[in-house]
Amino acid sequence: MIGLETICVRYPLSQSHDVITQLCGALTCFVDVLSDAALGHLIVPECIIRSLIMLLHRLRPARTVLSLSLPAFFSTMASTSSPSSNQSISARPYVPRHDSFPYHTADFRRADETADTDFYSSPRFVTHIDDNAIGLLRAYYAKNLPPSGRILDLCSSWISHFPKELEEKAFSAKKQAASPGSEKHMSDDAGLEVIGQGMNAAELAANPILHSTILQDLNTDPNLPNKVAPLDASTCVVSIDYLTQPVRVLSSILEHTRPGGTVHLTVSNRCFPTKVVGRWLRVDEEERLQMVGDYLWFAGWRDIQICTLNDGKSEIGAASGIMDWFSGTTDPVWVVRGAKTNV
Repeated sequence: MIGLETICVRYPLSQSHDVITQLCGALTCFVDVLSDAALGHLIVPECIIRSLIMLLHRLRPARTVLSLSLPAFFSTMASTSSPSSNQSISARPYVPRHDSFPYHTADFRRADETADTDFYSSPRFVTHIDDNAIGLLRAYYAKNLPPSGRILDLCSSWISHFPKELEEKAFSAKKQAASPGSEKHMSDDAGLEVIGQGMNAAELAANPILHSTILQDLNTDPNLPNKVAPLDASTCVVSIDYLTQPVRVLSSILEHTRPGGTVHLTVSNRCFPTKVVGRWLRVDEEERLQMVGDYLWFAGWRDIQICTLNDGKSEIGAASGIMDWFSGTTDPVWVVRGAKTNV
């Protein structure tokens, strides 16, 4: 069966009529050219597909929140390749540039200063980076996250992008914890416990690997609850740019982390532009990575590194889907990581 899966996107009501009219028109043309499919042939003029893709890209505010899966036959138009577990990762040390924290209150002001609880009140069951970036992140996690212990997924949602082996361990531990007579917190050798902190209860409840959840607005309360048990690692996917008190948040995580524990902050170029901190929008990608390194450094993390999983400049042959096929690029993805040293 040929069809498009649901397109999930938020748009201002003032623009909804124009957007819907254009989308319906594009989809109508798209369906018309599939008439030969019943005869065993599929002839789709490139201009029609290109127009549709350009429209769909237009509907993605600042490269954000469009969840689109096109039929498998489109994948054959590109020489796609799945990220390999042997994918090389370029890691370079972060070098502190400042004697004191260099950012000011104005750097963390946002275009929309209304309550974040209102903005995130409706669940968004979408992914915020493309499939290629997700695959690369999973491969990175497989090599760099502990296979057992306790992991905090900061700014979590309905999916954590963990590799299959870690998902299975976390889900198994969650089932074990739910059985009668189980301990409140698992011992280190009992499996993998994943704690999810986020802003939307429905999204967190839909994440099958979360052992427990913390519903908390970090911009109003940047400290983790005291009840959070010692952590072995923490993750945060494309969300560090929304935090208005990032050093306090990362300091709190550090306090709850065991010596030798790590933190992994994933960065891309996707964002809700009205909710991201102001300076993030004014600087280039390299400076954003340095900013995140600064956050970690002044929060007390050490052995900080900037890891490039994909710089976003991959050629068409490495694209992961039809949108990438037309643009020739995929979402960039980096991880800025740090460790809690014994000193």
